[in-house]
Amino acid sequence: MLPKLTSQEKTRYARHLTLPHFGEESQRRLKNASALIIGVGGLGSPVALYLAAAGIGKLGLVDADVVDESNLPRQILYETGDIGRPKVEAAARRLERVNPDVRVIPFRARFEGTNAARLAADYDILLDCSDNFPTRYLINETCVRLGKPEVYGAVYQYEGQVAVFDARTGPCYRCIFPDAPSGNASNAILSPVPGVIGLLQAIEALKLLAGIGSALQSRLALYDALNATLETVQLKKNPHCPVCSI
Repeated sequence: MLPKLTSQEKTRYARHLTLPHFGEESQRRLKNASALIIGVGGLGSPVALYLAAAGIGKLGLVDADVVDESNLPRQILYETGDIGRPKVEAAARRLERVNPDVRVIPFRARFEGTNAARLAADYDILLDCSDNFPTRYLINETCVRLGKPEVYGAVYQYEGQVAVFDARTGPCYRCIFPDAPSGNASNAILSPVPGVIGLLQAIEALKLLAGIGSALQSRLALYDALNATLETVQLKKNPHCPVCSI
């Protein structure tokens, strides 16, 4: 049974409640929902802010790093005074100020094989806001194993991409990216690009959790900031995928 909205919540989310295809039932679904954000940096910052502001019931944050001064141009959860603090602790404090009704659970840890299933078990969806390929593949494997959807995002210099992967009804991440690229990727990036991609991830997560619209599943959205383009390409499940076809 979905939780009821208080009179204060009805006031806070008034613009949602009058939105076509949304309304009170979808807001109640959000209140009852949970999401785990893996990586609270450039992508995780806008994702966390918008999910908290929108009224999600429970938000888990996974990150082992501390705030560095070089993070500040793109990781908008943090301020200069947060430098040196664990990211999940600084993020949790900020999100609780944004919306005290949201239950924020910080995990100062890396998402690894030893803890992945335990961390993910109590959440409806996972958001891949990580910055390295081993973590991305592990998030995918965990979602396939637990039967959960993931909202994937990645950025590189002036570009970014977003998709929803759910192996129960479509391809998984490994279907599309069977092998990690070789070599070291550049960490140079235009600071608003993670904001754009993180916002798209937040929208996809809200649609999934609220039960509205059509998710970006079996499609990959590609954003190019230099040329001001956003396009989508169709994705297909790999019948020989070593992760989701077993």
